[in-house]
Amino acid sequence: MFNDLDAVVEAVLVESTRITSQETDEVREISMVVDDPAFRAIAGQTIGIVVEGDKAFGSRPHIRRYSITNVDSRPLEEDVEISILVRRCFYIDEFNGELYPGIASNFLCDAQPGQKIHLTGPYKSIFRIPASTDANLLMIGTGTGIAPFRTLIQRIYQEGIDWRGQVRLFYGAHNGMDLLYMNDHNSDLANYFDEETFKAFNALSERPLSDEKDALEQSISTHIDEAWELLGQPDTYVYLAGLQKTAEATDKVMAEKAGSEQAWSDLKKELLKQGRWSEFLYS
Repeated sequence: MFNDLDAVVEAVLVESTRITSQETDEVREISMVVDDPAFRAIAGQTIGIVVEGDKAFGSRPHIRRYSITNVDSRPLEEDVEISILVRRCFYIDEFNGELYPGIASNFLCDAQPGQKIHLTGPYKSIFRIPASTDANLLMIGTGTGIAPFRTLIQRIYQEGIDWRGQVRLFYGAHNGMDLLYMNDHNSDLANYFDEETFKAFNALSERPLSDEKDALEQSISTHIDEAWELLGQPDTYVYLAGLQKTAEATDKVMAEKAGSEQAWSDLKKELLKQGRWSEFLYS
């Protein structure tokens, strides 16, 4: 079925739990077991979920990458359990205006325990911990894009690293339940609010028809002076994750602060050149 793809691994879905209320977008934490002695993964890496294409149209397999949020390796066995976050997505066709379900997200959200899932990877995370513990981390995300940041923050504060740099998380959500890791369900980032170096700035959409992009703009704008000061330091690393609108919201606010789109574009190019800008965005 997937002969033209490299290293497709078979996993079995063991648990699918909805972590948002019925009144908001559906987000699920999905756990899968990979029974393959050659498969090894760590939290923060990504995997590609492979969904068979529509044979009637000769479509190629569809691949969508997700961040691994948790790994449960079993030393005495060969299998590895990995968890990912999945939001059930839909998109509007720009030509006919019709609403279509996202292929991979709907496949995963509809999958039942015992069902086989095909995946590729794992792939290295582009969000790496800087060598210097004095480095500052500026993380910007929306939706399930916050998943790799949660993993990164856990590693910084749970693995005995004496982190001295400042860590800032800017996060926009459509509503309160979308603050996936800001609630008690996952016993999450709230654990790090007592850390002297960590602050999280989250915002909710203020208008009924607005979305997490608007909320993210609000989150960054409200604390733009602090974000801009960190950007001006040579040991600050910027990480973006989430929908493409995450970059759009960030560019809009930063360009206003920089004085022009060109000024912000030049600064971002310099950050990229220095290896201090990384992003994992999807449409």
